[in-house]
Amino acid sequence: MNNNKLEKSTKTERIAKKLSRSGVCSRREAERWIAEGRIKVNNVILNTPATKVSESDNILVDNIPLPKPSVTKIWRFHKPKGCLVTENDPKGRKTIFQILPKSLPRVISVGRLDYDSEGLLLLTNDGEISRKLELPSTGWLRKYKVRVHGIVDKEALLKIKDGIKLENFKTGPIEASLEIQKGTNAWVLIGIREGKNREIRRVMDYLGYPVNRLIRLSYGPFQLGNLKSGEVLEINKNVINNQLGLMHKL
Repeated sequence: MNNNKLEKSTKTERIAKKLSRSGVCSRREAERWIAEGRIKVNNVILNTPATKVSESDNILVDNIPLPKPSVTKIWRFHKPKGCLVTENDPKGRKTIFQILPKSLPRVISVGRLDYDSEGLLLLTNDGEISRKLELPSTGWLRKYKVRVHGIVDKEALLKIKDGIKLENFKTGPIEASLEIQKGTNAWVLIGIREGKNREIRRVMDYLGYPVNRLIRLSYGPFQLGNLKSGEVLEINKNVINNQLGLMHKL
């Protein structure tokens, strides 16, 4: 497709960002949808996510007009153990989208928690906000309460404070402290600012303390608090404005 036809005198942005901002999908999903031929601009099927569009362009997703961006909202969700943070699972396992209230609009998760992990998961109706809040540059500390098997040596936890090399990547700094030792199990408090796939479990395995429960307590300024497993609660707009400045800066 000739991208020049889409370049108007008005402000433009990449189609993947536009789709993400509308809340219909994430940027990654937008790129996949474009590759699948599901996106049309001015009645022409797109073949590249680099295409730029303006407000005057007619955008269709599966031949349905792109909805106008709604007011950005963020929810706290207490993800239960035993479900995936994904739209669909080829293995047929349960996903969070099967248990979220039907009254919610289409939402996108801010980051993920793996199948066996539980605790705070932020949800938003704005894919661009989700992407920005996941970035390491945001600098938000994510706190976890982790139950491990073994007699924990406090000195061993100091080995990971500046990050460690695990297989083919190096972790960032990790804050870790022993909360309580109960027999051969212990609760450890862990704080990270950038998490890779199953990073905490892999780090604790490296130290010799396999994880048997992992609960995310907070994500930046937002706390799990007393939210019950499976419960979802919208964050007050004033709190979002005060904590993040999202409505004005992003």
